[in-house]
Amino acid sequence: MRGKNRDRNGVNIFRFRAVALGAKLAELLAFPSVCRRCGGLLEKPGQRILCPECLAALAACRAPYCPSCGRFFDGDGSPHPCGACLRRTPALSAVRSAARYDGAVKDVLLLFKYKGLRPLGRPLAAFLHTALETDNPPWRKADILVPVPLHRRRKRERGFNQAEVLAEALSRLTEIPVASRALRKTAPLRPQTSLRAEARRVNIRGAYRVARPDAVRGKIVVLVDDVCTTGSTLGECARVLRKAGAADVRGVTVARA
Repeated sequence: MRGKNRDRNGVNIFRFRAVALGAKLAELLAFPSVCRRCGGLLEKPGQRILCPECLAALAACRAPYCPSCGRFFDGDGSPHPCGACLRRTPALSAVRSAARYDGAVKDVLLLFKYKGLRPLGRPLAAFLHTALETDNPPWRKADILVPVPLHRRRKRERGFNQAEVLAEALSRLTEIPVASRALRKTAPLRPQTSLRAEARRVNIRGAYRVARPDAVRGKIVVLVDDVCTTGSTLGECARVLRKAGAADVRGVTVARA
């Protein structure tokens, strides 16, 4: 005989409701009803994490830039090489970023990267795509997107690789496949944020290897990351990709510090 707390299929109704309630509470904790940036209420169905005003505050940088390293210049003018890129041949043939690393862009990237808000990868990739799509983006005529990898220990701590999430979202917009396993980070290093430019290059040297040379050999590769600061990480990744036979390596990031 069925108990009063079971349905006709024998399912414990109280337990089922408790599980459903727990799932709903988990969803509310992960996606609260206020904007995580400004604290405003998210009142419309489907709104999560950020309000429309904060999403609209993501502004592309239209300043002139260096086509080789992606550095933005102050003032007006057209794109032109910077002094550093004129003095040496960069490992990447082109690097582009959608915006400067400040304001709303910085706020949203910090939420995405350090607060575990993985769903922000999609609007950030959409912002990146919209900002660069009409201005000769690095992914034009590219064969694969390769996210800058995290060391497995850091990925386990963070729960995801932000560059991989961005690459997957960008892939849906560009229809360019992602080769997530082509590149590996082999050593946990000191955080790059605490180092100057030359120390970053020394710190990152030898930290990456190509795990799947067949995936990159003869291909036009676009490296994807969230932020470019000095370009040392992108440069080291590009160096090992070229050594493995990549025909060309470009870079794209949401922001440039």
